[in-house]
Amino acid sequence: MGNVLESRWIQRLQPISTADVRLIAFPHAGGAASYFFPLAHALRQAEHPSALDIMAVQYPGRQDRRREPCIDDLQALADAACRELLPFADRPLLLFGHSMGALLAYEVTRRLEQEHGIVPLTLFASGRRAPSISCPESVHRLPDSDVVKEIGLLDGTDSALLSDPELLQMVLPAIRGDYKAVETYAFRPGPRLQCPIHTILGDADPRVSVEDAEAWAEQTSGSFELSVVKGGHFYLKDQQDFLVAKIMDRLTKISEGRTRHG
Repeated sequence: MGNVLESRWIQRLQPISTADVRLIAFPHAGGAASYFFPLAHALRQAEHPSALDIMAVQYPGRQDRRREPCIDDLQALADAACRELLPFADRPLLLFGHSMGALLAYEVTRRLEQEHGIVPLTLFASGRRAPSISCPESVHRLPDSDVVKEIGLLDGTDSALLSDPELLQMVLPAIRGDYKAVETYAFRPGPRLQCPIHTILGDADPRVSVEDAEAWAEQTSGSFELSVVKGGHFYLKDQQDFLVAKIMDRLTKISEGRTRHG
């Protein structure tokens, strides 16, 4: 892999050089690659840990990239993320995106398929309505106090961070930039994805309805599955075992399919 592993866009959460498949995780608005450390650890403990090389995308403007300007245009962010991920596509890919990350993972998948002929094994689209469904929002234009209320409502950010003015001022630019990227996103009609889509939704998500999630089916010519689990927008904290089971089940089916057609 050479210097590919040094990409500032990629954090290797559970690196396994002999893995058959790479899992690429895309964080939510304001989130960082480290959000997926618990899931990566749980996957590492699963029945077939050597099957996955687990990594997450680190967007500009946070943590070790906090001095870099945020990219507040989702199409531009997808262009950049796709370029950085291409060297890692030497093995089959699973893409998992949550909230804004689901939208970004979808746009990256479009680029991989249409521009590079790379079809991921599955796109897991979590906690996000389908790209074709627009819902006018303008959180990125609100005063800081209202932005804090919004992220508090979704319960995705550590409450200690929200109550610390100094820390809050460090992360607000990234949060606001990400919200702008999502809220100014305009869906561009085009060919359906070839890869399967598996959508996952918390049953108490205040921002995404079951109908919104079901509409993801229109974005693929492959198979589609919707899972509704207990929890809110950030159900992942309480449904980690479910996510691990779904991802490992997908790997098993892929392996069985290869054996049958071997």
